[in-house]
Amino acid sequence: MSKKSLTRNYIYNLVYQILILILPLITTPYIARVLGAEHVGIYSYTYSILSYFILFGALGVALYGQREIAYVSENKEQRKKVFWEIVLCRFVTIAIAIIIYYIFFMRIGAYRVYYRIWALELIATAFDISWFFQGIEDFKKTVTRNVIVRLVSVTLIFILVKEPADLIKYITIYAVADLVGNLSLWLYLPRYFKGVKVKNINAFTHLPAIILLFIPQVANQIYNLLDKTMIGKMIVDKSEVGYYEQAQKVVRVLLTVVTSLGIVMIPRMASTFASGDRNKVFEYMKKSFKFVFFLAFPIMFGIMSISKSFVPIFFGEGYEKVATLINIIAPTILLNGILNVIGTQYLLPTKRQKEYTISITAGLVVNFILNYILISLYSSVGASIATIISEIVVVVIEFYMIRNDINIKEIVSLGYTYALAGIIMLVVCVFIQSILEPNITTMVIQIIAGILVYVMMLYILKDDYLKLFIEKVKNIIFRKNINN
Repeated sequence: MSKKSLTRNYIYNLVYQILILILPLITTPYIARVLGAEHVGIYSYTYSILSYFILFGALGVALYGQREIAYVSENKEQRKKVFWEIVLCRFVTIAIAIIIYYIFFMRIGAYRVYYRIWALELIATAFDISWFFQGIEDFKKTVTRNVIVRLVSVTLIFILVKEPADLIKYITIYAVADLVGNLSLWLYLPRYFKGVKVKNINAFTHLPAIILLFIPQVANQIYNLLDKTMIGKMIVDKSEVGYYEQAQKVVRVLLTVVTSLGIVMIPRMASTFASGDRNKVFEYMKKSFKFVFFLAFPIMFGIMSISKSFVPIFFGEGYEKVATLINIIAPTILLNGILNVIGTQYLLPTKRQKEYTISITAGLVVNFILNYILISLYSSVGASIATIISEIVVVVIEFYMIRNDINIKEIVSLGYTYALAGIIMLVVCVFIQSILEPNITTMVIQIIAGILVYVMMLYILKDDYLKLFIEKVKNIIFRKNINN
């Protein structure tokens, strides 16, 4: 297989993943003011309910499909056969999910009008084939089409959403954008399947393996959705869900920069593992860990240092609590980065779903128990604390599970330099904030100072990854050939 540059694919996937999150984030200051915290809370709560049906309807096909396409990428006939089998299987499971969703949510309840519109999102999920292009390590196409669709959707939001009652329009634009974006990727398929004929397509031949891989994914997704659902159920004031949603949204965008490498690494890890080159697999892991540490520490400490200035500027009045929540959940940037390397990049591509399932399930149980206790006491703050503790539990368990595969001390030692540079950066940024008023000027000064301090510290500490990173960026910009 012609190996495309990991760096270039990372850039493409980073753009794609950030696009999905950043464009809604661009509209967030406007939406926060127009809709208000209560309607933002309704949006977040109804989407969290929908997400369970997307989760069970999709059955984790995206990750499974990406992995299986990577396994057979050299065989065009087998690749087409696997594609259609997975697509048909997903069509059936999504159809079942839509029927159940209709019965329990679209027909009754105070929010049924919103649930009806969200049904478009379920349909969009059925037509999502981005996993195919990721499996063949072609990330450019998923970016190109979706950039256009997302930009149009943002424009429509600013034009059409003007008051709280326009929450319906906001959800419609969001869902239709996903549907159009997913459908547009199908236009690329003929060039890959032209002249290739396959026989004996069985829509359910992959179902047992999909379900096996689905178990850890469903635990992981429920783990991520549980907080908002429980806040919405346990707290009457839906504004608490809105505060938590906004804080999570900011952190998720930043987290995407750190974890986007994981999607790129799955097909590479899968094909390398299939070839039997375990040494190469562990070499990739070490590089991924170092990449995570290089970005996670400054991003984590950076958002913590500017949150007090950032929140009132970005969200407006009435969202002050979001700053507190951001500071609490910011460490998930580092923790999720570590989990992405161990779980997504290593355990799943190497078919060690059992270990991954155990760790995520343990985190889910801890999160549920802590949420039940802390949300009733501290609302969204309690949910944030529960999230951090449960993710620490998952990290510890996963490190324990790979203790015989890789030197844990060596991995941890890779982060010392970046942790030190990040802490010094944090001290400088907090000092700046202490002597200046929290406003946009202060925030800009903090960001510039933080970047300079972090880079300077890495230069003083003679970090080789800083030099490599700069060279890679230069090569991307000037379109030079990049080594894998």
